[in-house]
Amino acid sequence: MKVIHVLFLGVLFQLAFTGAIYAQNPGVLRGVVMDKSANEVLPGANVYWTQAVSRGVVSELDGTFVLPSVSLPAELVVSFIGYEPVRRTITDKDFDRELKIFLSAEEMSLAEVVVSEIRENNNVIGVEMGKTSLPASVIKSIPALFGEVDLLRSLQFLPGVNTAGEGTTGLFVRGGSADQNLVQLDGAPIYNPSHFFGFFSVFNPDALDDVSLSKGHIPARFGGRLSSLIDISLKEGNTQRVRGEGGVGSISSRLTVDGPLFSNNSSFIVSGRRTYADLFLKLSPNENVRNNQLYFYDTSGKFMWRIKDRDKITLATYYGADFLGAGGQFGLGWTNWVSSVNWTRTIQENLFLDVKAYHSFYNYQIAFTDPDIGFDWTNSLSESGLRGELHYIPGEGKDLYVGLHSQVYNFSPVRLEPRPESVIDALRTNPKNGFQSNLFINWTQEVSELFSVEGGLRWSHYQQIGPGTDYLYEDEDPVNGAVIDTVAFRFGQHMKTYQGWEPRLALRYLLGESTSLKAAYNRNFQYVQIATNNSAGLPIDRWTPAGTYIRPVRSDQVSLGVFKNLDNNRFELSVEGYYKDFDQVIDLKQGANILFSDNLETEILSGRGWAYGVEFLLRKNMGNTTGWLGYTWSRVFRQIDGINENRPFNPRFDRPHDVSLVMNHRLNKRMELSGTFVYSSGVAVTFPVGSYMVDNQRVPLYSPRRNEDRFPDYHRMDISLNLKNKDKGRWWKGSWNFSVYNVYNRKNPFSYQFTDIYNDDFRVSPSSGEEISSVRPGVVMTYLFGILPSITYNFEF
Repeated sequence: MKVIHVLFLGVLFQLAFTGAIYAQNPGVLRGVVMDKSANEVLPGANVYWTQAVSRGVVSELDGTFVLPSVSLPAELVVSFIGYEPVRRTITDKDFDRELKIFLSAEEMSLAEVVVSEIRENNNVIGVEMGKTSLPASVIKSIPALFGEVDLLRSLQFLPGVNTAGEGTTGLFVRGGSADQNLVQLDGAPIYNPSHFFGFFSVFNPDALDDVSLSKGHIPARFGGRLSSLIDISLKEGNTQRVRGEGGVGSISSRLTVDGPLFSNNSSFIVSGRRTYADLFLKLSPNENVRNNQLYFYDTSGKFMWRIKDRDKITLATYYGADFLGAGGQFGLGWTNWVSSVNWTRTIQENLFLDVKAYHSFYNYQIAFTDPDIGFDWTNSLSESGLRGELHYIPGEGKDLYVGLHSQVYNFSPVRLEPRPESVIDALRTNPKNGFQSNLFINWTQEVSELFSVEGGLRWSHYQQIGPGTDYLYEDEDPVNGAVIDTVAFRFGQHMKTYQGWEPRLALRYLLGESTSLKAAYNRNFQYVQIATNNSAGLPIDRWTPAGTYIRPVRSDQVSLGVFKNLDNNRFELSVEGYYKDFDQVIDLKQGANILFSDNLETEILSGRGWAYGVEFLLRKNMGNTTGWLGYTWSRVFRQIDGINENRPFNPRFDRPHDVSLVMNHRLNKRMELSGTFVYSSGVAVTFPVGSYMVDNQRVPLYSPRRNEDRFPDYHRMDISLNLKNKDKGRWWKGSWNFSVYNVYNRKNPFSYQFTDIYNDDFRVSPSSGEEISSVRPGVVMTYLFGILPSITYNFEF
C-alpha cells in the first residue's frame, strides 16, 4: 500500500514540474472570466465558439476556462446571465497567454434573480444528473426564518431533499440519513453545519460564492458519503478596492469586508456574524431569564495570491461557536473550525494540477452544575487531509481527472468529570483513529454529437489504527455477549482494515436540440457514521468510525431521467427516477446509552435499507419572474434485526409526498417580491397503543412495531419584500427586507406528549371527602412557530 502511494505521488509531482509525459497541445485556449466593475471572477459563465456552440464550456469556480480550438481566426463568445455578452476574434497569438475576459453588468441586471448560473442549455447537454447549483444571490432572495438567510434551508426546497421536521436544517437526501451528506467548505468537510440546534446553518450568505448539490451522480473525484455532495465555496475578494456589505436583522448582525491584499494579484475577504439574543435576555425583569445565555457567532476568511499566470494559492478558514446556558444550571456548547490551503498550477495549456490540504475540528460539551449529580462532559473529533488532482484535456470533448486523497481521523476520548460533591463516577473512554487513502480516475468523453459518457473509478482503503482498545465478547456478539477481555493497541498499530471499489457511470443521449435522456450508476462507501437515537440530529450526536464490530456502510444507486428545455431555454423541465440500496446501515437498540459508553458496538444494530422515488422539477431562469416548482414521490425503508420485530420499517424522514414552490418577481428596479410554499407528508412516528398505571401515574404503552403512525401533513407559506433605497450615487447603499414566516399561521406539530389532562371541574373523593380535579388521558401538541414577521436592513459600501 505504501509503495502505491509513493509511486502515485511521484507521478503527480513529475507531471507538475516537467509535464514530460504529455505533448503540449497548442490548440487549447485558456482564460479567466471576470466582473468588470468588481474585478471578481465569474464562475458558471458560458464560453464557446460561434461556429461550434455545442462544444462550449463553463468557467470553473475560480472563473477559469479551457476551450479546445477550432479553425482560426474564430469568434469567441463569453456570456453570463445579467451581463452583456462579449464577442472577440481569436488568433494564434492569443494561445500564448491566459486571456482575461471582462463582462459588464446589464443596465437592468437580472443577476440577483438567476436560479442557476450555468450555461443556458446545460440542463440538457450536460452529463450530470441530480445536480443543482444555487448562487448566493438566489439563496438571499428566499424568505427565511427570523429573516436569517440560510443555505441549507434553501436546499430543502429542491426535489429529493427532505427534513426531519419544523425548524431544522438537517438534510435527508434520497433516503439517506443526515450524516450521509458530504458538506465541504472550500474542500474541507464540516461535521456539524448548523447553529442553534439546527435552526440555522453555519454559513454567512455574504461570504458565499457558489453552492452545488449533487445527489444523482457524484463524480469519482469525491467520496466518503453515501447520499449527496454539498460543495460550498467562499468568495474571493476583489483586487481593485476595499468594499463591504452586511446587515442588521431581528436576531443577528453580519459584516463582510473584502479588497486587495498587497497588489492586484492578491486579495482578502473576512466575514463575521453574531446573534444578540443573549443581550435581550439581560433586559428581562425575570432574574431566571436574565441568567440564561443563548448565542452563536461565526467568522470566515479567504486570502488569494496569484503567482504570475500559472500559479494560484488560496487560504480559507472558518470558525463558529454556539452556547446555550440555562440559569447557571445547565450548559451546552459546540464549535467548528475548518481551514484549507489550495494550490492550483497550470502546467501546460491542457494540463492542470490542484493540491489541497485541510483540517476540520469539531468540539462539543455539556455542563450540569447540580451539586449532587453535576458533571462536565466533553468530546471532539477531527479530520485532516491531503488531496492531489491532475486535470488533463487531451482533445475536444474529452476530460480526464486523476488523483489521490488521504485522510486521517481522530476521535478523542469522551471525558466525564464529576463536580466536587457529585455522586457520578468519572469516565474517560479510549480514543479511536483511522487512516483512509483514496485513488480515483474520472473520464468524460463526447462519443458523438448525440452521445456522451462520464465514467469513473474510486478505490478507498481504510484502516482503524492505534492507540485504541478492542473489547472481546462471548460468541463475538457485542450486543448480547458479555465482555471477556480487552486488547490494547499502540500508536499506529493496525486494528482493522476495509477497502472497496466504487465505480461511477453517467450517460447522456440527445433526443433533439432541447431534449436528452440521462442515466447514472453510483457506488459509495462511508467509513464514519453517527450513532444517535433521534432522527433530527443534535450537536451532541456521537460520530463513530468503522472498526472491528462496526462495518462501513455501502450504497448503490441507479437513476434515469428525461431533461427538456422550453421556450428558448427560459424554462427547464426534468423528471428523474432512482432506486438506492443500503448495506450495513446502523441504528440503536431500545434504551441505548451512547453518551457514556466506551464500547458503542454494544448499543448498535446494523442491517439493510432501500429507497426509491420520482422527482419532478420545472424551473424558470430568466425574466422578471424566476423560480421553480418541485415535486417528489419517494419511499424509504430499513430492515434491521432487533428492531420492529425484524421486519421492514420506515425511518422518521420517510415522507412520501413533497411539494416545493419558490418564486421571485422583480416589481421594478427597487422592489422584489419573493415567496415559498411547501407541503409534505407527516414524519413517521410511533404513537402509544394504550396506557397503564404505575404509582398512580399514567404511563404510555407502545407497540414493538416502529413508526407505523404519522404526524399530520406539513405545509407552510413564507413571503418577503426587498426594497432598495434610492441610488443617489453615494458610497453607501442600503435596502430593507420585510419577511413573514408562516403567513397563514399554520400550527405544524413539533411533538406530541401523551399525559394526563387535569380538567377545571372538581369532584369529591369517596375515600377522603376532599375536592379533587378530574383527570383524563390526553394528548398535548407542541408547535414551534406561528406567524413570524421580521425585518432586516442590508447595506454595502
